[in-house]
Amino acid sequence: MPELVRGNHGSHRCLPTLRRAAWVFALMICGACAPAVAASGKCKLGQMAEFPVMMDRMSPEIVAKINGTDVKLIIDSGSFYSSLDAGSAAALGLHVYPAPVGFYGQAIGGKVTWSITKVSEFTLPRGTLHDLDFIVGGSHLEGQAVGVIGRNLLQIGDAEYDFAGGVARLMKAENCGDVVLAYWLRPGDSYSVIKLVKPEQSLQPGSRLETRKGFQPPVLSIAYVNGVPIRAVFDSGASSSFLSLKAAMKAGLKVDSPGVVPAGQIFGFGRGTVQTYVAPVAVFKIGDEEVRNTRLLLGDTDLQDADMLIGADFFLSHHIYVANSQDKLYFSYNGGPVFNLAAPREAGAVPSAAAPPAGAPAAIPPADAKPPVEDPSEYARRGAALRARQELDQALQALNRACELAPDNADYFYQRALLQEQLKQSGPALADLDRTIQLEPHHVAALLARARYRTQSGDKTGAETDLEAANAILPKEDNERLTLASEYSNIGLFREAIEQYDFWSVSHPQDVRLPAAFEGRCRARALGDMELQRAVKDCDAALKHATKASPFYAEVSATRGLLLFRLGDYDKSIADYDASLKITPKNPAALYGRGIDKVRMQKAPEGQADIAQAIALSPEIAESFSRRGITP
Repeated sequence: MPELVRGNHGSHRCLPTLRRAAWVFALMICGACAPAVAASGKCKLGQMAEFPVMMDRMSPEIVAKINGTDVKLIIDSGSFYSSLDAGSAAALGLHVYPAPVGFYGQAIGGKVTWSITKVSEFTLPRGTLHDLDFIVGGSHLEGQAVGVIGRNLLQIGDAEYDFAGGVARLMKAENCGDVVLAYWLRPGDSYSVIKLVKPEQSLQPGSRLETRKGFQPPVLSIAYVNGVPIRAVFDSGASSSFLSLKAAMKAGLKVDSPGVVPAGQIFGFGRGTVQTYVAPVAVFKIGDEEVRNTRLLLGDTDLQDADMLIGADFFLSHHIYVANSQDKLYFSYNGGPVFNLAAPREAGAVPSAAAPPAGAPAAIPPADAKPPVEDPSEYARRGAALRARQELDQALQALNRACELAPDNADYFYQRALLQEQLKQSGPALADLDRTIQLEPHHVAALLARARYRTQSGDKTGAETDLEAANAILPKEDNERLTLASEYSNIGLFREAIEQYDFWSVSHPQDVRLPAAFEGRCRARALGDMELQRAVKDCDAALKHATKASPFYAEVSATRGLLLFRLGDYDKSIADYDASLKITPKNPAALYGRGIDKVRMQKAPEGQADIAQAIALSPEIAESFSRRGITP
């Protein structure tokens, strides 16, 4: 599957009911304000709300309640409004109604048409909000998150993002003038301050939208790539920082430049995918911070109002304070790689920063220093952040301590299981999954993870037991139905897999993963030798939405090759296998399938050559086909 890079920017009609909800939130939270830091002269800085943040890979998540149900939401400063995906809204039993004509967003992957829902009770750490509007639509965000917290809530005051510390805060600054609001700094610490700029106000040609008034603008500033100024939006919901290809070309970066390599496809809220590349960058500069000899992700898409998304990787490596009260943004470097790319850390890929500007007002110091107290939730959040930063040994130490301090918390053991899986420690990981499920039998994510382990170890009965338990818990519209379908297929329960694909596809008709669901359902029918004509429709639909020459196109072509073999159409089967192997020439399943096709067509020498090559690549491939009743 493509990698997720969220982004929910662009045009949107002003809705008065949505605006009112945001201001109600501001008034309620401010009524509970308590000073967070001491005053500096007339400047007073207060904390409106604090959100414990748990990193799920590169997604900063918080826990809230929607009408009494626990949900996970992503802190997403790139989204103009808080939103839920359609499947999750249905699973939560929310009534969804159409938005006014012309109300839409422009996101990674294309245009998104929104609907609206009203949440009767939305509970956050500091209280409950009533009758709060959310927009509904776009693709599911992966994982367990059902939606995002957007700028309608994050920008009602100042916003602080300390993802490495496992927390985000809404702040209120009064009479602070030019006082430095980066209050966490110690004397002599380096930091940067940049001016926030307003996006262009012109609408796209042909747009039916009337105004953007009433919506919080993106957190936008100027950065420099190889000395060329670019408009950069701070988007905490984007898993990786991301530069548009058009802006990259202005900075001298082209897809055929030396060192630029394809990096697969990404997707966001929209239904489409975007081809990306990784490019070497001599200098990336923002504020007083320079990152030399680094790499950036480039993508062939337009970002309205911006040239670049500064994503969760940058947020994780920095402590950030968005001072809307001053039209400024403060940040200081935490450590670790600035940009989250799967590549060795170059010596120059960490930033250098200037010392505090001479004559700047002193940072506001903490009011009442609290004695250190061991908090298991803080250890868990820091462990998740360290894992996201690939500092795995330190992450394990933090999660070990969280589990020691809170031995009855299922989520801490689940987090540690994920880390141990990443460390290739399958025994401890499985033990932690057992502990998670013992503590919380309805922990769906742990049940699905343990089912995968049991499948890999050959324990089909145990895997089926876990999948049936998850199936009984999940709402019919839940996004995890897609995972459940894949896992049923992996253990050969194809009818059960098809049922899960049916549930998911009905509930997610606009999701970017729909072609993958079609391919999975086609493959389940082909492997199970059932409903083959319906399978043809699924494979055809998947290919229609697949980018030619992409790995996904190769995967669907191979699946349809198997299907056409089942139907006895060997010529067309070979053609599909040829198309697949042209993209991925060392696919043993495609080679073996094409070899059998050729043997059936009395082309034994050619067929045996394909079969021999397939077995050389994967010795178990013959037995895999034989289990499905397919032999030369």
